[in-house]
This record gives sequence, C-alpha cells and structure tokens, in this order.
Amino acid sequence: MTQDELKKAVADAAVQYILPRLEEDMIVGVGTGSTANFFIDALAVHKTKFDGCVASSEETARRLKEHGIEVYDLNTISEMEFYIDGADESNEHLHLIKGGGAALTREKIVAAVAKEFVCIADESKKVDVLGNFPLPVEVIPMARSHVARELVKLGGDPAYREGVVTDNGNIILDVWNMSIVDPITTEAKINQIAGVVTNGLFADRPANVLMLGTKDGVKTVKAKNQ
Repeated sequence: MTQDELKKAVADAAVQYILPRLEEDMIVGVGTGSTANFFIDALAVHKTKFDGCVASSEETARRLKEHGIEVYDLNTISEMEFYIDGADESNEHLHLIKGGGAALTREKIVAAVAKEFVCIADESKKVDVLGNFPLPVEVIPMARSHVARELVKLGGDPAYREGVVTDNGNIILDVWNMSIVDPITTEAKINQIAGVVTNGLFADRPANVLMLGTKDGVKTVKAKNQ
C-alpha cells in the first residue's frame, strides 16, 4: 500500500470508530494535514448524523465547508466529544510531535477542549523517541532571534521555516537534532520562552487513542499510562 492508501484506510477507520457515538447535536473537532483531509472526506458521507465541526485551520474550515459541513467558532462550543487529527511522530505514551502543517497552536487549543483525542497516522509515524522529525515552534515574529538562541541552549538546532506565516500571523522555527526523552518537561520549558506562542509537543495533553495505518490493516493503540 502507498502512504496515501494507508492514510485513507486509517481515516476511514477513524470515522467508523466515532460513528456509533455520534449524535445529531454533536460537534466534531478536526485537525489539519493530509491524513485529516482524508478523514474530512470520509466524515462528509455521514454529515447528517452530527451538527458540525470546529476546524483547527483555515484550510480545514474551507474543506469542511466545501462538503457542506457547518463550521463553528470554538468560542461558541461548551464541550466537544472528539478531536481527530494526524501527527508527525508518536511515542508509546501517545505523546506527539505535530505542526508540520504549521497549525499547531489551533490544533493544541481544539485538542484541549475535546474529551477524546483520536490521532490517526500511518505506521511510519510511530517512534521510540521523539525528535527525528523537527519540532515546530510558533513564535511572535519580533522574538525570532531571541527564541532561536534559547532553543540552542536547550540542545536544539532551530531553523526558520522560510515563507510560512501561520493562521495567527506568526512564524515557525523548526528545531532539529533534539532527542526528546522527556516530552512533558521539554514542552513546558519551550513554552516558557518569551515570544513562544506554543510548540508542537502534545505531551501534557497527549492523544487518547492512536490509530495506525499499516500494511496489515489499521491498528488501534492506547497509551501505556492510560
């Protein structure tokens, strides 16, 4: 199977995973990226079974609306049962690296509201130690150099993602060469740097369920500490 076929398979499986629990008044949180796009396309077939979605990016909102799915502002939502999104890496505790698509801040906010975070990915994203994929950090533009110097002190090698502006009007630093053995502590330390909006470690609020597309079918993993 190609990587796109694996992504489509796991996206379809995620729809089947939440479908029995969908209700007409429910709002579903939806992430950003290629795997999330497959999920949106599969979810649209069942759009009469729920009320609408909260999108983690302008691109996701556009795709949902193209399918005729109502998109809600998160500020109007008091609770959300599910958030479904992809990841760039996941460890055995379902701590994630996200932000390859530069939507990490909104993704982290939507995930914080959801009762259950279902991460969907192909099997290449499962790793023993996070950090081979560069860790994205969203930064206020005027703080770029300061934040980069502080990230070097933490052992990283930050690189400015040229030509990328987030939906929030900020820039992205991608931090290379970090072996992240303590994701919760690392997430907190980076977020404490003045000028950082947030970073792409989803460790303080990890996924609840990881669904992996593999050549042998979709495998569902729950964190060892859950």
